[in-house]
Amino acid sequence: MKGAEFGPKPLLTKREREVFELLVQDKTTREIAQQLFISEKTVRNHISNTMQKLGVKGRSQAVIELIRLGELEI
Repeated sequence: MKGAEFGPKPLLTKREREVFELLVQDKTTREIAQQLFISEKTVRNHISNTMQKLGVKGRSQAVIELIRLGELEI
């Protein structure tokens, strides 16, 4: 396969990672949307998708789990 990378697939997409990196910087949904040039609804969708992947029920739990898994640094 041309261009195939080996190793585990990252848990987060590039955009989900960007959203959570801004979230841990205490940015609001509106501020994240403005900075990434996407809608607030899209920001909420990225957060919701990540929470679903992690099996958690809140943003704070998602951040804690991402840090524990080494997917996010603060």
